[in-house]
Amino acid sequence: MITKTNRNEVRKRKHDRVRSKIAGTPGRPRLCVFRSLSHMYAQVVDDESGRTLASASTLDAEIRDAVGFGGNKNAAAEVGKLIAARAIARDIKTVVFDRGGYLYHGRVQALAEAAREAGLEF
Repeated sequence: MITKTNRNEVRKRKHDRVRSKIAGTPGRPRLCVFRSLSHMYAQVVDDESGRTLASASTLDAEIRDAVGFGGNKNAAAEVGKLIAARAIARDIKTVVFDRGGYLYHGRVQALAEAAREAGLEF
C-alpha cells in the first residue's frame, strides 16, 4: 500500500539512516543541525553520555540582533561561527558533521563552512 508522506517524514527517515552510521564520542562529538523555515539550530553532542556540550541558534540574542531574520544563509553562517567559538571554548576542535537528513546545500552548507572557517575540523 502506497501512503502519502510529507517532506519532514522523508527527512526523518534519511536522518535515521545517517544516524545509524555516525555517532558522537567524547573525543569527537557530533555537530548536528536542525533547520526550520525561520531559524537554524546547531548542537555539539556527546552521544555516549547523552549530553549537549555546546549549542547555538538564530534565537540567541547576539545573532538575533545582528541578522534580524534567522531563515537565510547569512544567519546560518553566524550560527556556524558561534557554535565553533563555543565548541573551541570547551576544547572541542574536531567533530562529526550530522546534516540532519537535509541536503548539504544552502543554509546547511553555509553553517558548515562558517564553522570550518572559525576553527572546527570535520
